[in-house]
Amino acid sequence: MTEFTALAHRYLDAWNETDPAKRRGLVEEVFAEDASYTDPLAAVAGHDGIDGFIAGAQQQFAGLRFTLGGAVDGHHDIARFTWHLGPEGAEPVAIGFDAVRAEGGKIKQVLGFLDKMPG
Repeated sequence: MTEFTALAHRYLDAWNETDPAKRRGLVEEVFAEDASYTDPLAAVAGHDGIDGFIAGAQQQFAGLRFTLGGAVDGHHDIARFTWHLGPEGAEPVAIGFDAVRAEGGKIKQVLGFLDKMPG
């Protein structure tokens, strides 16, 4: 389970990194080259698609940070976790749930769900 928890933290690090070069490095470190990301707002693939989607989310939610909303659960090559997005130490403005499939220590696929979004 510790491996999945570490991967979830690195995943959120990528979402929180606002320096474009550092973020791209994290995307390449965390995601497989042919990884896919699908949630109600997007379906993207590869490092370029994922990095571009994260950059867009950062513009839309400037100044907010992603944090784990609880424990990471996983088995075999699949993990799930809840995330919160909001100001540091305050009530989250968005809450989501992601299921990820890992391969070779990197994320191969993300299936995301949005539980709470700002109006």
